[in-house]
Amino acid sequence: MAYRVAANQAAMKHDRSIAMPEVRRISVHDLMEALSMGVRDFMAAPTQLLFLGLIYPVVGALAAAAAAQNDLVPLLYPALAGISIMGPIAALGMYELSRQREMGVEITWRNALDVRNSGQIMPIAWLGAMLLAVFLVWLGVAERIYMATLASQPHEGIASFINALISTREGMMMFVIGNGVGFLFAMLVLTMTVVSFPMLLDRRVGLLDAMVTSARAVWRNPVIMAIWGLMVAGLLLLGSLPLFVGLAVVMPILGHATWHLYRKLVV
Repeated sequence: MAYRVAANQAAMKHDRSIAMPEVRRISVHDLMEALSMGVRDFMAAPTQLLFLGLIYPVVGALAAAAAAQNDLVPLLYPALAGISIMGPIAALGMYELSRQREMGVEITWRNALDVRNSGQIMPIAWLGAMLLAVFLVWLGVAERIYMATLASQPHEGIASFINALISTREGMMMFVIGNGVGFLFAMLVLTMTVVSFPMLLDRRVGLLDAMVTSARAVWRNPVIMAIWGLMVAGLLLLGSLPLFVGLAVVMPILGHATWHLYRKLVV
């Protein structure tokens, strides 16, 4: 009987270790190393054309919709800023490329599509749906912020909106409050996904376990994860400046780097 109890306890401990892996403390050096490894993975299998094919139809559609309907102009910036919210979904193929390269597989950009064959496709899809819901909530909140601030100022078209944004008190309030709330949304997404998508690709775990592990990684490394979030935001902004062309390089590099960050965080 004692042997059976001990065996059951050992089995339960083993199950918990699978569901709740160890989370390491990391340093800024680890962040820089993960980013460097992300650059190497990108150079091994460049995917910039794939990302250009994803980015420009979305940006073009948003710009055309904003130009056609004046009411949508205030949502153009929040929608583009939402790239950081939806980024983990776009980076799924990069996680898969890094995973295969880590295993010694000779990869090309086409291997990014292998993610569709993952046995974890359902929890990955559910997590993607959750991110989409967060994105839609963010757009709703951004619209409320606009209605409470700049909506009272007359403007028509993108140029007039930008002028009102930078030259009026209401515009500055909208800018400060909107970016502050947007930062909170970005931190929420970071907490949900910093290791959850890579973990779902790498291990046979449930969605809840992956999200809890991601939250534990942020909880154990709050300052480092905040620095990582700022690095991601800064690089995305830098990539957006030359007509979004740079995002075709920045986004895949960040995707690869996130895979290596997962490796450093989760045992």
